[in-house]
Amino acid sequence: MSRIVAIDGPAGSGKGTITKKVGEKLGLINIDTGAMFRCVTLNMIQEKVTLEEEEKIKEILKNIKIDLKENEEVFLNGINVSQKIREEEVTKMVSPVSVLPMVREKMLILQREMAKGKNVIMEGRDIGTVVFPKANVKIYLDASPEERARRRVKQNQEKGMESSYEEVLKNIMERDKRDLSREIAPLKQAEDAIYIDTSDMTIDEVVDKMVEIIQEKVGK
Repeated sequence: MSRIVAIDGPAGSGKGTITKKVGEKLGLINIDTGAMFRCVTLNMIQEKVTLEEEEKIKEILKNIKIDLKENEEVFLNGINVSQKIREEEVTKMVSPVSVLPMVREKMLILQREMAKGKNVIMEGRDIGTVVFPKANVKIYLDASPEERARRRVKQNQEKGMESSYEEVLKNIMERDKRDLSREIAPLKQAEDAIYIDTSDMTIDEVVDKMVEIIQEKVGK
């Protein structure tokens, strides 16, 4: 029987980094849903498809092939796009793309297929509320917008990307507003999710706390 650990939270709350580390510690397969939405966004950019061109978006979704490798490499239609999906052009467009009902419907199908019959840890914004409402463990990771902006700027610097704190904070707050208010699968904490505010915690502290919670829920 498969086990599902659902991690939700806003942009910059540390979900990606922490989910990966927890997955490694507990032997869970990490499915990066954010990378999946970024692949759709990149595909639209490559094909010069706008948000209004529904038929063209449907065609992209019909033919898209996304492969998430265990070494964190991401392949879009057979091509390694691990770096490309993290570029600024994709980052700016991924939020409006991800709220499109047809995109969410397609990703929902793919996410459930990827997790079928496996022990999985999956992070996103609606994993515990929509994708896997009956997940064995649900955790909601949060942090203040200011702390999330600081983290994102640091991440960008480590990747050699220049970005100002003010601009990143503005983008995070705008994204929070979109994610919280969207009609389809809005960002929210599942009623049975355990809330963790990571603002004043190190990555290792959060990882240890999550490992403890998961082991208490499903055993070691």
